[in-house]
Amino acid sequence: MGDIRSSSVTLISKLDIGNPLYLHPSDSSSLTIVSIKLKGTENYAVWSSAMKLALEAKNKYGFIDGKYEKLADDHVLAAQWDRCNFVVLTWLLNSVSEELFLGQVFFKLASEVWTNLKETYDKVDGSVVYDLYKRINCISQSSSSVAEYYNKLTTMWKQFDAMVHLPSRSCQAAEDYNDFSTLIKLMQFLMGLDDVYQPVRTNLLTREPFPSVKATCALISREESHRLSSGGSKGQSVSFVSKSNQSNQNFDPRRRNFRGPNPNLKCTN
Repeated sequence: MGDIRSSSVTLISKLDIGNPLYLHPSDSSSLTIVSIKLKGTENYAVWSSAMKLALEAKNKYGFIDGKYEKLADDHVLAAQWDRCNFVVLTWLLNSVSEELFLGQVFFKLASEVWTNLKETYDKVDGSVVYDLYKRINCISQSSSSVAEYYNKLTTMWKQFDAMVHLPSRSCQAAEDYNDFSTLIKLMQFLMGLDDVYQPVRTNLLTREPFPSVKATCALISREESHRLSSGGSKGQSVSFVSKSNQSNQNFDPRRRNFRGPNPNLKCTN
């Protein structure tokens, strides 16, 4: 028994950092590797994408897609595989809401939890698509910055694209469809802008071809910066003109309080 324990410590300690069985000291079971918690169908696409990225970064995604299989002929590495599996399992459980936790806590394999969540919540019906598309078309800048408004829209666009699975650019029809989707996003962005950008919006809509959404956002952001920078100087110039007009009133010959030459002064020449 002592020999097994000794060889186990030696072997595990020599695992390369690139080995999926390697666990960093910070890879504890209490770790939360994504900031979003799975609530159900409404945010599964976002949650699963974030979770996949986090697990790929930690070289542990293979424990949920079946790529990393348990080695039955090596009890030392098999025990380390079990440990990694339970760590990944707790990461998954830490990232689901309290309502979903009880339904997953009795699984023993991280891959089983991942598969069960996918089969249960990776289902998009018309009501989910409708709700998201409605929120996209109802969002407006509402005096927030252009960057904040654009980030909200892009987040919803990515969720929508993930739901409807836009085709890749593999043929002309797919390319035309993606161009149409880009045009719709441009119109949605312009529709939600504050009315103060109406002149810029009108100018953009008369261009041919239309600029991209990113280019439009950059142009509107420059206009925003110009308005903010000219706002202070504009106030100063108005104040200056007001003071100038007030001081020039003493030199207006048409005013009744115009002060001419001193009547007490007499010329003796």
